[in-house]
Amino acid sequence: MLGWAVAYGGVRLAWTVGEAPEFRQFGSDLVGFTGWRSVALCLAAAVLAVALDRVSTWRPVLAGVAWAVTGALVAAAAILLPELVGFLLFMVSPHFDPTAFASRLGCVTGAALLGLATARYQRRTRGDCPQCCRTGRPGHHRAVPARWARWAAYVAVAGLVTRFAAQVAVGFDSLIQNASVIGLEVGLLLAGALLPMALVHRWGEVWPGWVPLLAGRPIPRLLLLVPGFGLGASIVAYFGVGLVQLMTGSISEFSDTFLWVAMSAYWVLGLGLLAASGDYHLRTRRACGACGR
Repeated sequence: MLGWAVAYGGVRLAWTVGEAPEFRQFGSDLVGFTGWRSVALCLAAAVLAVALDRVSTWRPVLAGVAWAVTGALVAAAAILLPELVGFLLFMVSPHFDPTAFASRLGCVTGAALLGLATARYQRRTRGDCPQCCRTGRPGHHRAVPARWARWAAYVAVAGLVTRFAAQVAVGFDSLIQNASVIGLEVGLLLAGALLPMALVHRWGEVWPGWVPLLAGRPIPRLLLLVPGFGLGASIVAYFGVGLVQLMTGSISEFSDTFLWVAMSAYWVLGLGLLAASGDYHLRTRRACGACGR
């Protein structure tokens, strides 16, 4: 983590005190954190990394601030989401800027490293078991989804339904003219309909009987956790930034009413995915050999 802070923070510092590259498409590589603010963000991540490594007791404020900075790093690189979708569809925008893309990727890498450091700190300092540091009743391992996780999954689906209901209201003419946008919408449709349900139902843990060769076998946890957390965080960051820009009066071909409804619906979808993924992780992780949690 410190290596990332020195390397990426050094680049941000050089661009701030010297001459930064010219980013044609958006005017900047990051959103909200440019110039000295980007340097301060890297410095905050470095300080938090040291604190997370050295503090030996559970400090909720420290963990909360670390997660907040992690979220800020993800939000700063929010434009990475449509760029990655373009790569998946083998359709790179004519305005694609390799330097800006590399910078956003570096920013997200820092977010991942700080998130992992925060998670390690929580495992090390919480709970009363010296092996796993988990909380909860010793010997108890929950096998069914929590009620709040089921609600989160259904709320995520409701967000998806609301988003496409808003699209029906304004029509699909502008949507079908852009292949990358179509790919993004189809991907979000699958993520918003199937993924939340898989995270809170049995068929998200064991392959259903109609799946050839795999029926009855356990589904690898990462197959759902990676897209659940990854898409959830990306959607929350990307459309959260969009909502902030909408508050400042950004210009778009769509009406403000449509944008408010559509972006808010996507934001709810992302939050629901994150919540359901968190419960899936806690429920499906291997039980501790010492306490059984």
